[in-house]
Formats: sequence, C-alpha cells, structure tokens
Amino acid sequence: MTAVAATAPAVAAAPDEEVPLSVQQEFLCLWDKGDDMGPFGPRFHIVDGWRVRGPVDPALLRAALDDVVVRHEALRTTVVRDAEPRHQRILDPAPVPLEIRDLSGIDPADTEARHLRCEELLNEIAADTIGVGRMPLLRAVLGRFDDEDAVLALIAHHTAVDAWSMQVILRDLAALYAVRAGDRGAAPEPAPQYREYARWQRSTEARKAEHAARAFWRDKLDGARALALPTDRTRTEAPDFSTSWHRFGWGERLREQVTQLAAESRSSAFIVLLAAFNVFLHRQTGDTDIVVPTFTPGRTQARFQDAVGSFFNFLPLRTDLSGCATFRDVLARTRETCLEAYTREIPLATVLEEAPELMERVAVDGLASCVFQVIQTPFTMAGERIGPLAYEAVRRKVLSQTVGSDIPDGTLLCLEISPTGELIGELGFSSNLYDVSTVRGLVAGFREVLSELVAAPDTVLPDRPDVPTIPTQE
Repeated sequence: MTAVAATAPAVAAAPDEEVPLSVQQEFLCLWDKGDDMGPFGPRFHIVDGWRVRGPVDPALLRAALDDVVVRHEALRTTVVRDAEPRHQRILDPAPVPLEIRDLSGIDPADTEARHLRCEELLNEIAADTIGVGRMPLLRAVLGRFDDEDAVLALIAHHTAVDAWSMQVILRDLAALYAVRAGDRGAAPEPAPQYREYARWQRSTEARKAEHAARAFWRDKLDGARALALPTDRTRTEAPDFSTSWHRFGWGERLREQVTQLAAESRSSAFIVLLAAFNVFLHRQTGDTDIVVPTFTPGRTQARFQDAVGSFFNFLPLRTDLSGCATFRDVLARTRETCLEAYTREIPLATVLEEAPELMERVAVDGLASCVFQVIQTPFTMAGERIGPLAYEAVRRKVLSQTVGSDIPDGTLLCLEISPTGELIGELGFSSNLYDVSTVRGLVAGFREVLSELVAAPDTVLPDRPDVPTIPTQE
C-alpha cells in the first residue's frame, strides 16, 4: 500500500447534498439484493469487541458514542439506490443505541470463563441484525462483569465501515469518552470524511495513477480465472442464504515457524501463509496457475488513514508455481506477486474492466469463490490506557457459530497472529452451499500442508498432487 501526504480535513457537508458514490459503493450496488439480504442486507455487518478496565459511566459512554457519529459522517450516510445517478446522502446525527448487559456471577480469577463469555456475547450480537435504513449505522452493547471489568461490543453496517474503520471508531470513542470525563488533552484532531475519498477517486491525480495500473492488470490477468472451490450443494438446491463461521487456533509453535521463515526470507507472515495456501491448492488441483483473491484496506492515500468508511478492496493475487522445486521457491514467487500487486492497487471494479473473465468460474453452479485473508489490524489495543479507562481488543476467538456476519458467497479464510502470540483463524462459509464437515476438512488439510512446509522449506516438493479434488482452470 503506497501512502501519500495528508491534506486538510473536509468541511461539513451541505444539507441535502448529493455526494457521488465511491467505486466500492458502486460495486456493492451491482450486487444489490434489496434490504433483506446481500450487501445492503441486515447481516452484512461487522462486530468487534474490547475489554474495558475501569469504572465505565454509561451516560458518558452514550454521549461519546453520539460524538463519534457527529465526527464520522459515514455512520449517518445512506446510499440512495433508487435514483439516477445513485449517490450518498449524509443525514443529521442521531443517538447511538446502547444496551447494558449484566454479566456478573463469573469469578474474577477465572479469566478463561470471562473471556469465553465475551466470545459468546460477540457471537450473539453477530447473529443479530442492523438495518441499513435506520440511522446511525452503529450500535453498542456494554456487558459488565463488575464495576471494574466490562466488554464493549460495537456493531456497524458494512456499507458504512470496514475492519480498519472499526479500530478508528473505538480509538476515537475512547478519546472522546476521556474528553467527556474531563481530559481535554485527549481530544482528537478533526477527521477526514468518506465523501472526500469518493471525490478524490474522480480526480485527475487518481485517474493518472489508475491508468498505469490498468495496463499492469490487463497483462497480469490475461487468461486468468479466480479461485473457486466445489460446493456441497448447487445454488438451485440450496436453502436460504446464511453465513456460518468455523473458528480455530493453531497454537504458538506454528506461529513461531511462520514468523521465523518470514524474517529469513525478507517477507511477511501474510506472504508465507499465502505461499503455503498456493501449495495446498496446487496439491488439490494439479494447477500451477493460482489466482487467490484477498482483502486489502484500500487506503492507498495517507490522508484517509483516520477516516471511517467502506474502503476495503480485493486484490487478485496470481502466482505461477511452474518450475518451483521447493517451498522456498514458491515463497519467493509469491513475494514477487504480492510486491507487484500491492504497489499497483486499484479498485477491483476497475481491475475487472481490464480482466472481465476473471470471475467466470465463481459464477458456475457447483463452484463458489474462496477469499484468503491475513488480518493485520491497525491501532490494535493491548491494555492501552486512554483517560480513565484501559482497552484491550478481543482478538482471540475459538467459538464457532451457525449464523453470523454475512460474506457475499462461498468461503472466506481469515488467519491472524493474536496479541497472545497464537496463530488463530476463522473460516466463514455460505451454509446453504457447504457442510461443516467440508469446512473442517479444508482447514485441517491446510494446517497439515502449512506445518509440513514451514518445518522444511528446502525439501523438494512432489511433482504432482496425489488426488486432485478441485477443478482446474482449464
């Protein structure tokens, strides 16, 4: 991700101003399935949680939540989809719903029991809904173990935020709470707004940068097809759409091996894990031309680092494994793929204009998309004190759930190195297309391959997979 110098924050929006959509918002509109499902549906949301240490004043928390909505226009912006042209409309601030829950009765010394109750609470909230038509697109739940220990959960609609935005919201909420509690020095600087980003995308500066990147993607993705995995049921046979989440932990030892190999190869944990996933897919398909989509923050401009909005983007990472004798060879090839792609990032919608056949396979009945992601969260709090309270992000999650935040279609494999040093992960899947047993088998198979590769990266790889189970691109 290439960052450029910051600019002054935007001025307030004029009443009834029709703001153009961002490229990301326009792309979501292409998949519009109404307010009951799809990208504008009630479960297309993000839920995050933080442990809060210290006495939380609910009245101050409510006021600080409302301050956040005033500060970040995206949380009170509606996407007008029934007009031509479609556009954003920024509405007046409204109070954030805050629910207080009593979680008392768990021994303070039983830290694991309290942590699991945090996870249960987050799962309960993720199974709930938040309608795109009710402003603001944010609500909060405060679960109190006792007067000094609580968990704060935030739920926001994905059309208004991305994973990066959730961290910005909490950081700003903590600062604004501190101001409300009397710490005037904690007041944050004025925030840039999402509408400024949407307008920047149409600027001459953005168009010039996009022109060169288009040529790269046109050449890089010539003949490519994005990864698609076979489903257990076709879409025509499937019941109503829903998303389930299978969560797992792979421990510290595997994390140590991954990070050590990353340091040795001048790579990152993401590159090592993606390289292993490429080998795993090759063994399943026999294919040496692997195209794995991944999420990116989409914030290629430093001026928008502190903005809230739906910036997230996809990058199709195409790696040619032909001629790779060892995993270290695959790792070098994958590193080159990532460096090329990330320095030429443009919105996926624009990439698809240059490679219109890229997503052909994921539209075939009996196949569905598979997105690979390694979460690298900004501003991750680990016991950070802001004003009278200390905050710690709830990152480690091991409780699976049958209904949670929606993904568009198919599967989404997320891995993360938690603050405790573990390699943890979750696999979201369309439960109308996949069985839990299939998902567990996919996770177990990848772990086995990853363990083998990072333990002996210079061992010669087998020429062919034993039993291909995923259709090839041909």
